[in-house]
Amino acid sequence: MLELARIQSNIPASAACAGPETGGLAMGLARSNEELEAIQRLRYRVFTEEMNAVFPDATDGLDADRFDPWCEHFMVSEIGTGKVVGTYRLLDPDNARKAGGYYSESEFDLSGLGAIRRNLVEVGRSCIHPDYRNGAVIMLLWSGIANMVKRAGFRHVLGCASVSLRDDGVTAREVWRRAQADMANQPQMPRVMPLHRYPVDDSGQRLPARIPPLIKGYLKLGAAICGEPAWDPDFNTADFPVLLDVQHMDTRYRRHFGL
Repeated sequence: MLELARIQSNIPASAACAGPETGGLAMGLARSNEELEAIQRLRYRVFTEEMNAVFPDATDGLDADRFDPWCEHFMVSEIGTGKVVGTYRLLDPDNARKAGGYYSESEFDLSGLGAIRRNLVEVGRSCIHPDYRNGAVIMLLWSGIANMVKRAGFRHVLGCASVSLRDDGVTAREVWRRAQADMANQPQMPRVMPLHRYPVDDSGQRLPARIPPLIKGYLKLGAAICGEPAWDPDFNTADFPVLLDVQHMDTRYRRHFGL
């Protein structure tokens, strides 16, 4: 792994903010087939075993697809054991052309992005080991992405934020209500269209629902939902398109990530 950052920890495991291991965490870029395989095994554990996602290409406990060879893979691992506990992948414009497009184009018509596609990277396939979902790993991963975006001079970051449909779409409709209000205040924002729209029309019923933590995190960064959700049958989720203009990122996060 090409290490980019780390969190050291000498705190007893029961109190450590970085996770159950006392050695801390390291974040960097995968640089070997073995590291990529460890990432794909973590993705399989989270997506297939935990979330019951069904991937046609998943074999031997690995979640792998045709985009993996063209992506940079960020990974967070335990210092000492090397166990991979978090990951994101990033696809830049040049490699997206080589891959035949962005992964998002399997769910959305991106023509509404217009000229910003020349300066846009896609992030996705993010997952974190259940023992480490306390904020430290996601911040390390976001710092790595921010570092690469800054060095390469990209301005826009696109991704899909998934909302489980196990509650019959209650949470998805709540996310869409919030998104509509935000979009009304940002009429200049580019819009994308789902290829297979998940219906989030307001039924008039306001059942209790909360915005999922990851989407809340994106919105705090300064990102915005830029269209209606697509239905992802593999995950049984409503996938919302999320777009971040780095120049409009929340000031606190710009300072934190050195942008």
